[in-house]
Amino acid sequence: MTKALTPLLIAQFLSAFADNAILFAVIAMVMQSANPASWYVPALQSVFLVAFVVCAPWVGDLANRVAKSRLLIIANLIKASGAGLLLLKTEPLLAYSVVGLGAALYSPAKYGILPELTAEHQLVKANSWIEGSTILAILTGMVVGAKVADHSIALALQGTLVLFSISALMTLFLPATASKASPQGLKLMVFYRETRYFLAHPRSRFAILSASLFWAAAACVRVILVAWAPLVLLSQNASDIANLTLFLALGIIAGSALAPWLIPLQHLRKSRYAAYAMGALIVDLSTCQQIWSAQLVLFLMGCAGGLFIVPINAALQTLGQQSIGSGSAVAMQNFFQNLAMLLAVGGYGYLASLQISPVHALIGLGCLLLIASWLVVLNLPTANETGHQ
Repeated sequence: MTKALTPLLIAQFLSAFADNAILFAVIAMVMQSANPASWYVPALQSVFLVAFVVCAPWVGDLANRVAKSRLLIIANLIKASGAGLLLLKTEPLLAYSVVGLGAALYSPAKYGILPELTAEHQLVKANSWIEGSTILAILTGMVVGAKVADHSIALALQGTLVLFSISALMTLFLPATASKASPQGLKLMVFYRETRYFLAHPRSRFAILSASLFWAAAACVRVILVAWAPLVLLSQNASDIANLTLFLALGIIAGSALAPWLIPLQHLRKSRYAAYAMGALIVDLSTCQQIWSAQLVLFLMGCAGGLFIVPINAALQTLGQQSIGSGSAVAMQNFFQNLAMLLAVGGYGYLASLQISPVHALIGLGCLLLIASWLVVLNLPTANETGHQ
């Protein structure tokens, strides 16, 4: 790990910690209400994702034109304002959408700066550090956030506001990296042209579609757990669900750490096996009746997910840096993967309003992931097309 990467890791950890603490603070609000609606938690996840889809043509260009380190400061301050709105008892769906706006701006700057801080041959390892620290932040953020929120929601929100502010200060230690000239024309048309160009290449098309599948499945699993755990495992509060999700996060940390050795960038095709394993494990989770078996399956599911997403992220950053700019490539990735998440979570939210069992939802999700992964594999680039296996 280079010295230049250390401030980014610290800033990212604090920001991701606060992101998840806020989510579980709002989940605690819902679970503490008299008659919580089954669609409300999926709706929360959905409003967070909207900004990633709507703002993609603009945030990618900003990440290319403006020093990414300075953009991270602005994004953290926007997230902090969302936490402030929740403290002022603004409607959670509105306030959490502001946090989503900050996250949409933060993501292309966070991932786009990696190729500027590390050499290409170190990019998978750098992504492994970022993913590992992010999942560690998710793990600790959701557990600590849920426990504090079960005691005091206001205290949990005040803590997240402070953490976003400290994260913004940490990014001042990052170099103000060089900017890239903005393409001429309307941003929507530029985004459309860049998307067509990027998807025309087999390797980048595979990476975009695979990342979208991963995040759609991951978002759905986290939302379904909120309904599945109380029904099957008799979980009582936000802390119980956070403790269960902890094993998924631990698995992703393990998978992310193993990815540079098991699936190096030149063997991107191997990541498809991790996608198959993830789909099968989601189906397996639906059969669990005991806490220990659910924890084991969630850990293995996380391992498969970490092995799947780390090399794909590295490939997207490398391909983006070499073509349309890393900021635009990450924004495009965010557009597709968050659109997939929005459709997946929105679809589950609709089914939840029809009283579908979360057990059946897990079975359906796992089967859909297996089928979708197989369809993506049909378009896998061959060694002759890419020069890689």
